[in-house]
Amino acid sequence: MERIEVNYKNKKRYKTARYPIRQPLFIVGLIWVLSKFALMGKKYKVEKINMEGLKPPYFMLSNHEYFIDFELAALGTFPHRVNNVINIDGYIKRAWLMRLIGGICTRKFSNDIHLIKSIKKVLERGDVLGMYPEARYSACGITSYIPDSLGKLVKKCGVPVVVVIHRGNHLHTPFWNFRKKRKVPLHTTLTQVLTKEQIETLSVDEINKIIKDAFIYDDYKYQKDNGILITEKYRAEGIHKILYKCPCCKTESKMNSKGTVLYCEQCSKKWNLNEDGTLLAFDGNTEFSHVPDWYLWEKEEVKKEVLNGTYSFVDDVEVYSLPRTTCVPYLGKAKVSHTINEGFILEGYYNNAPYRILRTPLQANSLHIEYDYVHVRHEDCFVINTEDDSYFVYPKKPNVITKIGFAVEEIYQYNLKK
Repeated sequence: MERIEVNYKNKKRYKTARYPIRQPLFIVGLIWVLSKFALMGKKYKVEKINMEGLKPPYFMLSNHEYFIDFELAALGTFPHRVNNVINIDGYIKRAWLMRLIGGICTRKFSNDIHLIKSIKKVLERGDVLGMYPEARYSACGITSYIPDSLGKLVKKCGVPVVVVIHRGNHLHTPFWNFRKKRKVPLHTTLTQVLTKEQIETLSVDEINKIIKDAFIYDDYKYQKDNGILITEKYRAEGIHKILYKCPCCKTESKMNSKGTVLYCEQCSKKWNLNEDGTLLAFDGNTEFSHVPDWYLWEKEEVKKEVLNGTYSFVDDVEVYSLPRTTCVPYLGKAKVSHTINEGFILEGYYNNAPYRILRTPLQANSLHIEYDYVHVRHEDCFVINTEDDSYFVYPKKPNVITKIGFAVEEIYQYNLKK
């Protein structure tokens, strides 16, 4: 089966293979001022650990819970220049601005060779390279997949590594309901976890272990440990998007939420999301009181389907694309399939010609998913990225994108071990 390109009238693509500018000093100051302004009225703390005497160049590797991460990280790195790796959807209709602030454009989970060159260029200039190695917002306030290739990159570049961990950002602005903020204290730590000398002597595996250990976080544990109460009456609304499978009747995509209540439309079981972040069943056994435990159980359920060969997904969808940053063409209706052996196949028609987009299991180690996506259409979608285009896929089936995201990661690992 061969790929058939989309029949665009304008064949031009946005050029991601370009070096970023060095961040102007006035931009560094402006970002600091705007970040302080954006954080007004919020309770936050930015703490530096083992950072005494550290000057650029260095890697700043941050977890990613929501946009507020950038603002808090900017306070921690000031007054140094920072070039952040930014996905191309952040460039929609504002590419000039992203370039001005020193953004390094890429397409998530694609083989972007020039990205490595841009990273090395930033470090050679003596600046900070900002990267979010999980490459997406954390859906559940816990660590997401981090590729082993990160350790190879760090070893090759040979500069110190600072890990930035934001705690409370997910609770403040959960990915599954970002429109309704909550009053939560935020705590950001910047920790130098690897010195230049350590990188010279450690193996890639040892470097990866140190980084991954430093990336362990859990916002719901942070809430419990610090006695944080979220009293907003809408605190559970949207959580069914990540807790899509009922642990009582095992039905998928029939979960829903309203107010502080999460419930299954199939078996009618209900859970309350308490002010301390724990779940409590209205009747009977509380299968999972800790939100991430439910989420990780779902991931294990998908892994079982992959290993026993029963996983597959087929659906009618609507598709938008992003070949350039000036507009987001609507490609119309299409059909998508996702299987263990073939990966993604997306087929449709545009400008009276067929197209077929292929993404094999080993071409993507994870998946870009969006809840209520603001840049294209305010619904849930997932994104198939290639090296020169991005396809925003809106399924007809309800509440399926979290499972597809799990499946991509498990299918990648399954095929990697073949």
